[in-house]
Amino acid sequence: MLIELGRVAPPRIYLSPPHMSGLEEQLVADVFASNVIAPLGPHVEAFEREFAQVVGASQAVAVSSGTAALHLALQLVGVGRGDEVLVSTLTFVASVNPIVYLGATPVFVDSERVSWNMDPMLLREALEARVVTGRLPKAVVLVHLYGQSANLTPIVDLCRRFGVALVEDAAEALGATHQGRSPGTFGRAGIYSFNGNKMITTSGGGMLVSKDPELIQHARKLAAQAREAVAHYEHLEVGYNYRLSNVLAAIGRGQLRVLEGRVSARRRNFAFYRNALRGVPGITFMPEAPWGRHSRWLTCITIEPREFGLDPEALRATLEVENIEARPVWKPMHIQPVFARYPRVGGAVAEDLFARGLCLPSGSSLSVRDLERIVGVIRGASHRIGGRRRVTAVSTALRT
Repeated sequence: MLIELGRVAPPRIYLSPPHMSGLEEQLVADVFASNVIAPLGPHVEAFEREFAQVVGASQAVAVSSGTAALHLALQLVGVGRGDEVLVSTLTFVASVNPIVYLGATPVFVDSERVSWNMDPMLLREALEARVVTGRLPKAVVLVHLYGQSANLTPIVDLCRRFGVALVEDAAEALGATHQGRSPGTFGRAGIYSFNGNKMITTSGGGMLVSKDPELIQHARKLAAQAREAVAHYEHLEVGYNYRLSNVLAAIGRGQLRVLEGRVSARRRNFAFYRNALRGVPGITFMPEAPWGRHSRWLTCITIEPREFGLDPEALRATLEVENIEARPVWKPMHIQPVFARYPRVGGAVAEDLFARGLCLPSGSSLSVRDLERIVGVIRGASHRIGGRRRVTAVSTALRT
């Protein structure tokens, strides 16, 4: 505990901390007993096989991060210097950096409000405009945000119609569904993240999935420094040190076995917030789109400051004073200084969600007492402001 201004601060509540089940320790003990600590080993192969089965993918390759998986996927669908890649603007920077690694140009596409993900109508406009110029993008990077699938049906159709590779960034959407299937399995390739704050974690790691066996085989080679299958070290192309270790894969196997429980816990968090904050003016929750299950990796709200009385940053700071971590919604990529020079399609919806959005603590290990504490701070902030408004209104009425 911390001591703040003469009082003992309550325990820290984090946004989305790791949640171990106990199975991970048993599997890691097996790694140490076998002494297969080197980057590859039987747990890596098992993790790839089990993960592919869980999400319904044909094949998978485990790598060091979701960013590494996206870098490989883009390279293997042919993205190179001078190409354009259409990408969701409301996302984390890791969805865009690999495009720039490859010398390509990101083109940022705005969100639609029903899911906060890429707007299919704007994607169609962007593709049609590029048909006129005779220069179609090489790929579309579709992000599934905060645990919710994008509207895949029209987006898959558009990519097929225009002959553009669809790469799905499902880093935040493991456990979500779109019409009963896992996002990340609809396009030419899909990627997932096992960062420490994700639905399941390997501390750091990622997975690349595809129905294309040649793509997966080539990805596996590139991720291991592109070494040729000969006794000596022979290299015909540039590769990367991207493979996941046997130790971390063992952690991932344990985490994967409790995935459904983790989704259920986060959805319960959302239900608690929604019920406990019902009637608080100015708060709206990220909707659940009609085409699938939202995993609620993070519970996100938007705030109307005139009604609630505080803007999102003021509420975040109020929670922080109580040792509770909350974070703003992603700042859109098209207004990030590093990417400001790149083209965009729309942007007003993403900018509005950033201006009014806040992510609340959402970890699967949150207790009811934790949730009550968070809600108490939010409701307390609203009541204080509401009371102040009522006093002001009475004073104004008396003066008139």
